[in-house]
Amino acid sequence: MTYVTSDIHGCYEQYLKMLDKIDFSDDDVLYVLGDVVDRGPKPMEALMDMSVRANVIPILGNHDYIAYKMLGQLLMELTEENLKKHFGGDIENFYHDMVSWENIGGNTTVQGFGKLSMDEREGIVEYLSEFSLYETITVNSQNYMLSHIGLPDGATSDNLDSFDAYDFIGPDIHMDYDKVYFKDFTLVTGHFPTLGIDESYRGKVYRRHNNIAIDTGAVFGGTLCCVCLDTDEEFYVAGENSE
Repeated sequence: MTYVTSDIHGCYEQYLKMLDKIDFSDDDVLYVLGDVVDRGPKPMEALMDMSVRANVIPILGNHDYIAYKMLGQLLMELTEENLKKHFGGDIENFYHDMVSWENIGGNTTVQGFGKLSMDEREGIVEYLSEFSLYETITVNSQNYMLSHIGLPDGATSDNLDSFDAYDFIGPDIHMDYDKVYFKDFTLVTGHFPTLGIDESYRGKVYRRHNNIAIDTGAVFGGTLCCVCLDTDEEFYVAGENSE
């Protein structure tokens, strides 16, 4: 079976419960549509588990990208040469970036990273560098395009490889769920909690116009959801601090 989930945001216990709920096996494939880290309590545990599963395919989210950049810098020796190359010669630039990241939930990622061995830290940064920008797959003759936020401006099914990471996860991307982006592909995305698309979809998958939105707000007390593309079934686990 082929599954998709998104926006785990450190909700490691919910992630494990979901794997149990779908009876995830070595014969299955799970696509994680970004934002594994930040906000929730155990982002490192989620990354470590995913990294040893060859059948879990991670797609880059904006929080994952920030984590990759910042954690990679934390691994570097702060020499004068590195300061000039990465921080404009000023360590205060690094501290400013760290504070900005922590303001959007990066503190749990930094804290978890600090508890790892050096080998584990290097492994996590390398793993984050391997996240895909998008995936296109076919399940039961249905084509799917999987992305964290959506599509860069001007993207078509034929030119996706011409865009870089920032094009896929930058702040200028705004999904229009009333728009059919591809007639021959269903676009599956995370990033935007479904309650913000339509309040009646709080904690539930949103489907419309060849779009499937699957960020159901696990870290905000909603749910962690998973969709089986083979059967169209939806699976839910109660999110962090949900009652």
